Amino acid sequence: MRTYDLAPFYRSTVGFDRLFSLLDQTTGDTSSGYPPYNIERTGENDYRISVAVSGFSPAEISIVSKENTLSIKGEKSANENGKDGSEVLYRGIASRAFERQFQLADYVQVKNASLENGLLHVDLVREIPEAKKPRVIPISASPAKTVIENKAEAAAA
Repeated sequence: MRTYDLAPFYRSTVGFDRLFSLLDQTTGDTSSGYPPYNIERTGENDYRISVAVSGFSPAEISIVSKENTLSIKGEKSANENGKDGSEVLYRGIASRAFERQFQLADYVQVKNASLENGLLHVDLVREIPEAKKPRVIPISASPAKTVIENKAEAAAA
């Protein structure tokens, strides 16, 4: 397993300690690598998580988004042998239950989920509220005192 030393980042950043703590937790993760997944950036504020779930139907997969955690669970039905009268002699395709959790940043929401060709695609979008977006403050060329004087002159007239 790869290990990363994040100590230089702790010294040179302010306010990102939660982010680096999450990175430390994920690199120390001892869970299995099943099922494999990809995380892609598809736009400036758009992301896609693709999870390999071959053999699972949409009814056997559940996706739950709670607070800043996205949880994907898959559970196969109990007995597949008697489906069409055949018997499985060797099972090389994994069909065990799984649960994958992803930590989401603030304002990231699940937009869509689709299952195609054995891949579960979960589309995410980061929608920052208008109140949290940076705004440009105009700078006036004249001092505020002249505006007050103009109001006083208009009241006197």
